[in-house]
Amino acid sequence: MRLFRQLILIAVIAGVGVGVVTALLHEMTTAPLVIAAEALEGAAADSGHGHDHGDGWAPGEGLPRQLYNIAAHVVGAIGFALLLLVASELAGGLRDGRHGVLWGLAGFASVTLAPGLGLPAELPGMPAADLTARQVWWLATALATAGGLALIVLTRRLPFALLGVGLLALPHGLGAPPTPAAAAPALAALHLDFAVWVLVVGLVFWAALGGALGLLRGRLLRPRPGAAPALEN
Repeated sequence: MRLFRQLILIAVIAGVGVGVVTALLHEMTTAPLVIAAEALEGAAADSGHGHDHGDGWAPGEGLPRQLYNIAAHVVGAIGFALLLLVASELAGGLRDGRHGVLWGLAGFASVTLAPGLGLPAELPGMPAADLTARQVWWLATALATAGGLALIVLTRRLPFALLGVGLLALPHGLGAPPTPAAAAPALAALHLDFAVWVLVVGLVFWAALGGALGLLRGRLLRPRPGAAPALEN
């Protein structure tokens, strides 16, 4: 029980710090692109050619939106920190910051990079495939990538490594749900910049989160004796 409480404390500390920093990075990089896309969507709706998303709730512009964005990033960062800690504990626990960064990069590959290759992050107003199909493909890709990396890195045996490579390739071989129509040229140009920045900020987020968890875990707890040297190299 003491270990469980310490892991939660580590996840909260790392999640709050990294979540705030990531939210600020998004404010400087992707938020202006989202606002520009919303302006294009509003102009298209006024002309009768846009998508009607109804009158659902949304945070007010300015400070309320920024605070809501920070809160959402912090909550998400804490959740991902817990997942990363649990996964690494099953392999013996994080030893230090460098070890944590390697685990963070594995998280980036599983949660951000691999799903983003088939389903890049979307801007408001963009045509998209069925939501359920996208969610199923995204989750399957994240799980397959995480499982493939685990088989390759943790087992270090050729048959399992080959199986891991197959898992990495499987979702992309099946293909992501196709987009029903092309985005308008102006929106497509914004989308390219947006997708790139999402990957860049995602890389910073996962590397920083893993590093922070490794530093905190290495100082507060020690890896179990005889644990497998997961992601050592």
